[in-house]
Amino acid sequence: MKLPAEAPSAGMRRLLDALGSKQGQTRYVGGWVRDTLLGLPVSDIDLATRHRPEEVIALLRTAGIKAVPTGLAHGTITAVVESRPVEVTTLRRDVATDGRRATIAYTDDWAEDAARRDFTINALSADPESGEVHDYFGGKADLEAGVVRFIGDPLTRIAEDHLRILRFFRFHARFGRGPADAAALDACTMRANDLMALSRERIADEITKLLALAAPSGAIRLMIERGILRPVLPEITDVAPLERLIAREAEAGIPGDPLRRFAALLPADADVAGAVGTRLRLSNKAVKRLVCAASRTADPESVPAVLAYRIGREEAIDRLLLSDAEPAAAAGLLDWDRPQLRISGGTLIRMGLQAGPIVAATMEDLKRRWSAAGFPGDPHEQTRLAEAAVAQALRETQ
Repeated sequence: MKLPAEAPSAGMRRLLDALGSKQGQTRYVGGWVRDTLLGLPVSDIDLATRHRPEEVIALLRTAGIKAVPTGLAHGTITAVVESRPVEVTTLRRDVATDGRRATIAYTDDWAEDAARRDFTINALSADPESGEVHDYFGGKADLEAGVVRFIGDPLTRIAEDHLRILRFFRFHARFGRGPADAAALDACTMRANDLMALSRERIADEITKLLALAAPSGAIRLMIERGILRPVLPEITDVAPLERLIAREAEAGIPGDPLRRFAALLPADADVAGAVGTRLRLSNKAVKRLVCAASRTADPESVPAVLAYRIGREEAIDRLLLSDAEPAAAAGLLDWDRPQLRISGGTLIRMGLQAGPIVAATMEDLKRRWSAAGFPGDPHEQTRLAEAAVAQALRETQ
């Protein structure tokens, strides 16, 4: 099997020449090879080389290519070619692992480097000159069969890096066809408690990547059935709300959103959603969005634009898709821009209000009147609405 014949760009040609690809010193590796064989679009190019990191830096600088030591401790140098990054990593072997990180040593052996990778389909490498694909563990056959399989003993691979449990389900969701590999699934089930040793950020990142895929439901269902998430996300017990959401996203023509999909998997409880988001160390904005989505109500008496103005566009789309509202209502918010009310608190004071809490309360009343009127942009109409709100406030204080 060979990669499709395609001449590299001028910049990539210069990089490959600098790293001795014609002498067999450097190959394409990993996801770039896998996805190219599948005919999938690829963006990131990864190279592996026999050159040591300090040699890579020297060779790139001699060739006039910018070299950034982004992962020097792990043997990775980032070459900047035609304004895009290309990771160049020295061939490695694992000396010691503890489930979270590895101590590595450099090697000249391509098979030894491939052996430290997680799945057979990720251990492929390709000669940039001939296009020949090198496959030491049956990755090409697994790729054709749609099987995600650990290299060697699955328990050993998981012991080396516990995150591989979650990566297995993500890769199965993306590349798997048919039942999951039994040995891999059993090993993940047996070692699920190992996930507790991982940082919550790494768990959140992997779950987000899984939920961003086109069809994550099958993998999530397997994870629930096998108790994979129970040690770190016991709140996730039912895949049905996710399946419903994905169907409604498709009906509305709205791209799948991993945070919205995560919200669907959590109970409809704002306190629980907030606690989970905080535990996973999500951003304040993401936690707020999870909490907002937890109510599962779209205020059906309000038009979508009013809901979006009140709670935010993304939050409104979440609510509409997670509720019983028509999916088309959410689609109508894709191009929605927040309207501008050009009346300030100072304007209300000049209309006769005393500075203090009454100004904020009247401003909220004005916003309700303005949204009910369809957010008119005409300054005169906004002023008329403000005058009515002020008059009401003054009557209530008499």
